[in-house]
Amino acid sequence: MLKAAFPGSFDPPTLGHLDIIQRAAGIFDELLVVVAENRQKKYLFSVDERADMIRRLTADYAKVSVTVCDILVVDFLRKQGIKLLIRGVRGMEDFSHEFELSMMNKALNPGIETLFMTTDPEYFVLRSSSIKELASFQGNISGMVPPLVVEAVKAKYRADTN
Repeated sequence: MLKAAFPGSFDPPTLGHLDIIQRAAGIFDELLVVVAENRQKKYLFSVDERADMIRRLTADYAKVSVTVCDILVVDFLRKQGIKLLIRGVRGMEDFSHEFELSMMNKALNPGIETLFMTTDPEYFVLRSSSIKELASFQGNISGMVPPLVVEAVKAKYRADTN
């Protein structure tokens, strides 16, 4: 049984995230999507809201489960018995950052391997921070995130203006 984990903040989940999840689920026997809580980041959605959205978006994928993590991902994976970490990369900037993280993770837990999956060219420019910025100006994000995320993001920004 080959298990892998796909960690991220998913704030909000994008079509690019779902592409990686779908493709990884086609490769591995089990895929655990790990919604991370990074104390250094300010999130639009709570960790529970993000995990709920991912659960709803992946409900039809039998091989995919979703969990929340508020500790170092490598420590979490060790506890789960998972040795393979999946990271999505869009370009060289992402790769450089993810490569550095993989080296740090390897130093912290030599048993963890990182697999880089390149994004589908259709989702090359999808970055959660850019999507949130666009949405904050009431821009159209419907081609970047699933419909349930469009509605959740709109609701968040409506709540902020009230």
